[in-house]
Amino acid sequence: MSVVKSPLLEEHLKIVADALQGALVDLVDLHLVGKQIHWTVVGPRFRTVHLQLDEVVASTREYADTVAERASALGVPPDGRAQTVAATSGVAAVKDGWTDDAQAVRTLVDALGAVIGRMRERIRATDEPDPVTQDIFIELTRDLEKHHWMFQAENGGHRG
Repeated sequence: MSVVKSPLLEEHLKIVADALQGALVDLVDLHLVGKQIHWTVVGPRFRTVHLQLDEVVASTREYADTVAERASALGVPPDGRAQTVAATSGVAAVKDGWTDDAQAVRTLVDALGAVIGRMRERIRATDEPDPVTQDIFIELTRDLEKHHWMFQAENGGHRG
């Protein structure tokens, strides 16, 4: 059942819907990874990393909402359920237990890098079908790349 009629052509809507759903799942999972590490990080850079993770979590939550609402506006029901995220996310699982601050940063660098790569694919895929959705992806990718840079710089002198 479709409650909202999309202004997009049917063939374009399929591309955009897939891109939005993939982005939603990645953002929800990135939020969860950030929160898990936020709760378990330990080490001499605890406070810095802890606060930096708060920024990533806030960004990903906000953008997940933006992406889900864009899907809804196009007549596509977003699916951010836990089982959907667990089954379809491209973000690597986080180990359980405490996380050394250097490992926490490496984990975030890897997770952000993976999501950024897929977001750039979505930017390309939505270029013609829906520049409005593409604009959302460009904006959120710019923000994720800023976080990616900051976490890389955080571990600049630490290889451990």
